[in-house]
Amino acid sequence: EKPIQRERRATCPPIASERSSTMASSVVRAIPGACPAASSRRSIASGRRPSRGASVVRRSSTEPDWKTKQREQDALISVEENSVKAKVEEILAPILAGEGDATDGDDRAPASGAPPELAKKIRSATRSLESGLVERETEVRLLLLAAFCGEHLLLLGPPGTAKSELGRRLSAVCGGASFFERLLTRFSVPEELFGPLSMRGLENDQYVRQTDGYLPTATVAFVDEVFKANSAILNSLLTILNERLFDNGNERVRVPLLCLVGASNELPESEELDALYDRFLLRSSVEQVSAGSLAGLLQTRGLSGGALPTETTEDDVTTEATSAVSLSVDDFRGVRSAAEASVDVPGSVVDLIVDLRAFLQDKCEPPVYVSDRRLVKSVSLLRVCAYTNGRKAVSEFDCLLLANILWQRPGECQMIRDWILERLAQDRGVEQVQYLLAGLFGRACRADGDPEECRALAAEASSLREVLTTQMRSLAGATSGSLPALRDHLWLSPPDAERAAQTLGPLFSKVRRGLEKLLRECVTLEVALERNTEPHIMALLLPDYWADFIRSGPIEDVKPLGVGKP
Repeated sequence: EKPIQRERRATCPPIASERSSTMASSVVRAIPGACPAASSRRSIASGRRPSRGASVVRRSSTEPDWKTKQREQDALISVEENSVKAKVEEILAPILAGEGDATDGDDRAPASGAPPELAKKIRSATRSLESGLVERETEVRLLLLAAFCGEHLLLLGPPGTAKSELGRRLSAVCGGASFFERLLTRFSVPEELFGPLSMRGLENDQYVRQTDGYLPTATVAFVDEVFKANSAILNSLLTILNERLFDNGNERVRVPLLCLVGASNELPESEELDALYDRFLLRSSVEQVSAGSLAGLLQTRGLSGGALPTETTEDDVTTEATSAVSLSVDDFRGVRSAAEASVDVPGSVVDLIVDLRAFLQDKCEPPVYVSDRRLVKSVSLLRVCAYTNGRKAVSEFDCLLLANILWQRPGECQMIRDWILERLAQDRGVEQVQYLLAGLFGRACRADGDPEECRALAAEASSLREVLTTQMRSLAGATSGSLPALRDHLWLSPPDAERAAQTLGPLFSKVRRGLEKLLRECVTLEVALERNTEPHIMALLLPDYWADFIRSGPIEDVKPLGVGKP
């Protein structure tokens, strides 16, 4: 039987006529990319049977109308999709390019309304105060910040750690400031601080003091061993520190005190000193110079008389280090009130402070007591911090200064700083923004290109974009680990800023990538709404949001989107 079949196949005519061969050749030439199957087509045209696995495709020389329309529609969709993407890249380019710019506001008008030259003066004064000192960058900045806030600084540490030197230097950079200094003992009397009694006043039955040259007339004061104050001194001292008032006889006079620096070798022991301890808003534990910096300390020229260091050349030409400092008492006055009027405190900062107090008082053992007055003053200090840095709002990075405000014992300072860093490293609202963006995408799909509703939704998307842009800029430099928001901060010392950047940099890099993805999606939705883009094109632009909308959206909203318009 098999030889007969082979014989029949050999005598059969070709399976394709000459006409069909010509048609097949024309179809092959008309179809792009059809060259790989040339051997099969030649076998069909010559009448030979194609090899096993080959397929014969027969197409008409003209396409159906529906296919032509489909191709035209695909081309229009592709044009719209590419237009939206191009516009998105145009909007994102300046945002992403400006992310790594430094945030130093010295060369432009500060957004907070602070004088443009104020930041330069602060940096110059900081350099002058640091000159000749080793590992005292934090204390120098706290000293200046306390003066700008009208608050007081406590330096706690063993003898011989430059506490007195720091206190004296503040008066050197405050042009025109009167300075008062006193060392207290357990036997100190009020006359040592507030002046002697007036003999002439006693003759006239008046109990008044001669205050000229004493604490009630000083602008900057330094009191060593401040916790040795007895009850006779304490009451008047508390009134001067908090209310800036002094009772001289039957008259209450206002004192010009800008800042008092207190120093002590030990914490207060009696409860009657707790009120005095609480008056020092800023606190710093001054330690010995580390072994790594000891060589630099030993090579430092000696200081004399508490004045700022001088540089002496071989020709005995002396140049005062304060020559470049132009801070005056007037520069300090009014900063706090201006900051209160122009700087906002975001809800995230308020939540951080509230949670920090709850942590200190409820979860620490022993509990760390934080008075209401201290919390209120700490917020005022954060406003001053933002104002002098040229910002309209307090940043979460400013809250790192709370580590020098809220501790009761020196060991708690690092614990507070670690808690704040951990809080800053948490998810910066990415999930909440993604949830809002998903809801906005669903409403955009239901709008189905309605011009009025698309405009309203585009405005919401624009507001969401501003939020994301602000967060992106706050994380500027996260990929390189520099974090200019920390590096250029006026009141964070370089060592503190470097440690914080090393801790937060890797974590912020991950958060920044998530924010960048959200920002791109938000801008894509905004541009699509501005162009009244139809839902099926938005599905191509934002496939993840489309899938979520189809999966979780109400059927009455989803079903009409698959039906063509009449």
